[in-house]
Amino acid sequence: MSLVINALSKRYGDLVVFDNVSLEVAPGEFVAIVGESGVGKSTLLNCMAGLDTWDTGSVQLDGVDLKVLSADQRALLRRRKVGFVFQAFHVLPHLDVAQNVALPLMLLGQHDDARVQDMLDAVGLHGLGARLPQQLSGGQLQRVAIARALIHRPTLLLADEPTGNLDPATAARVMDALISQTRQHGASLVLVTHSAAAAARADRVLHLSAGGIG
Repeated sequence: MSLVINALSKRYGDLVVFDNVSLEVAPGEFVAIVGESGVGKSTLLNCMAGLDTWDTGSVQLDGVDLKVLSADQRALLRRRKVGFVFQAFHVLPHLDVAQNVALPLMLLGQHDDARVQDMLDAVGLHGLGARLPQQLSGGQLQRVAIARALIHRPTLLLADEPTGNLDPATAARVMDALISQTRQHGASLVLVTHSAAAAARADRVLHLSAGGIG
């Protein structure tokens, strides 16, 4: 999926979160976005997914301007074409690992146990499908989140500080799973991170500041 952002600006009252942000992400490209705390990296990622609003500018996914879509249309576009990995995992505690991973398929009216198991194997969680989230480590939970974000084969994956809560060795394994799976499925990947090690693995690194990106 191509992602094109043009002259995007976001404010909260008189506070400028970011201004005049323009970027393009090609299909299959891995772009890392870095910057100081408070410059709006997570907010920018939410705008890319149509989860947050902006004041001026445009966000286009495969030529579709998100601003002209209704909330329901944006939700359907996300459900079909976008995967999101959060720093805080957002794994549902009352569902087992396999059920958590299968959620995006369920929302699309699909059921594919074999695909779920294959995805768990691919991210290093073989045999853990029946476990509850509270029985897993932080690194394992993050891999559940990655598997869930990729199970419906999105064309765009957005990852917000996916290694922020992890030790360096676990973070490296999580990044291995994230990159290998997005490459395998040909998805574009936009990663927001404070980690120099994670950013160094990207095809391109962009620096976000209040005045723009570059």
